[in-house]
Amino acid sequence: MNILNEFDTITAVATPLGTGGVGIIRISGNKSFEILEKIFKGQKPEAGKICYGKIVAGKDVLDEVIILPFEAPHSYTGEDVIEIHCHGGVNVVKNVLNLVIKSGARMAERGEFTKRAFLNKKMDLSQAEAVADIIHSKTAKFATQSVKNLSGVLKENIAKIRADIFELLSKIVAGIDFPEDVKEPEYDYLIQKITEIIEKIKGVLKNADASNVMRTGLKVAIIGRPNVGKSSLFNSLLNLERAIVTDIAGTTRDVLRENLDWDVPVTLIDTAGIRDTENKIEKIGIEYSKQAVDEADFVVFIYDIHDGFTSDDKEIFELIKDKPCLIAGNKADLGVSGNLLVDTLKISTLTGNGLDILEEKLKNFAQSYTSEDMEFTTNVRQQNCLKNSLEALNNALISSEEQQLQDLISIDLKSALLALDELTGEVITDDILNNIFDNFCIGK
Repeated sequence: MNILNEFDTITAVATPLGTGGVGIIRISGNKSFEILEKIFKGQKPEAGKICYGKIVAGKDVLDEVIILPFEAPHSYTGEDVIEIHCHGGVNVVKNVLNLVIKSGARMAERGEFTKRAFLNKKMDLSQAEAVADIIHSKTAKFATQSVKNLSGVLKENIAKIRADIFELLSKIVAGIDFPEDVKEPEYDYLIQKITEIIEKIKGVLKNADASNVMRTGLKVAIIGRPNVGKSSLFNSLLNLERAIVTDIAGTTRDVLRENLDWDVPVTLIDTAGIRDTENKIEKIGIEYSKQAVDEADFVVFIYDIHDGFTSDDKEIFELIKDKPCLIAGNKADLGVSGNLLVDTLKISTLTGNGLDILEEKLKNFAQSYTSEDMEFTTNVRQQNCLKNSLEALNNALISSEEQQLQDLISIDLKSALLALDELTGEVITDDILNNIFDNFCIGK
């Protein structure tokens, strides 16, 4: 972003464009009230009070609106902010937005409102990232967890850890700079305190994998021979007729994907039946199936329990032997014959028998990545900052155990602090900052 444009008055539509009850145009910057005065006729805007009037372009009335005015610093961005609530039609919203731009604002860039909130110290970087998580959350549970971050839970935990490191560093520096007045801390004391801080950071990182799964989701692939009931199971789990089901082998020629909310986002994948075939299109579908298995976090292996576990089934099962797997034997309504795999769950996609148990097992796997006592989530950037801080603290611990010069220990403690400051945004590069906010939508 051009630094000269950093604090221009900006505007954007804050609601999705489309037919709806309300459309919101947000304006932020020191010209906000000046722009409103040019285009608004009605009650005199007063900060903190809703007012009603009309948006006008010369003699033309564009819409009847409600205005929400905020004066700096008591606003989302920390600047003067005007929210224009108009009717939600696409053309009405566009007309009002274009008028605001003509009257002195420029179009906001992605995430620029939240970026200004961060720059104006209305929130730290972890809270700003929580805003993006709330917007993009794929499940209700992750949205709830993201709200915790927005409220400052992660920020508070990092602040406490930072305070512990800073206090320890201060004692070391005082002992080095004023040896006649202050005694350097005992090495046993340093070892104890650094160990305690390390454990606190590990505590923050303990739910890192769960955080990543809640953000990106799990892939669950259904795999087996043709005509064993993969698509029927796929439809049953989705509770809709998404895949074509026939008694003709090889009906599914492509990989089908649908999303489910099982506290974590789950992508359910229906694959083409794996078998030897000369059909070129079916061959491509089978290759896609194998790729889907490689990418999957969990596999549902399904075979025809009426035929038993065949040599063809065994070849397919070899592809998934290293994957977390649930084994389902379909067509139990026709009776069981032949060999069965150990731990086979007997189901019937025709009668529905056993499907509730299968679904429960899949949900349990997905929900194993969540925890009821999760205070907050972390993203990959934050986890890397915490790991960098942890590495510096481990170096400080080793130096303390070896009773090296405390000057050297202080360098590692400063590095640990710097990593935490990068997490919260106290120390951050423009490239990292722009990369974070480029993932936001325009208008937020």
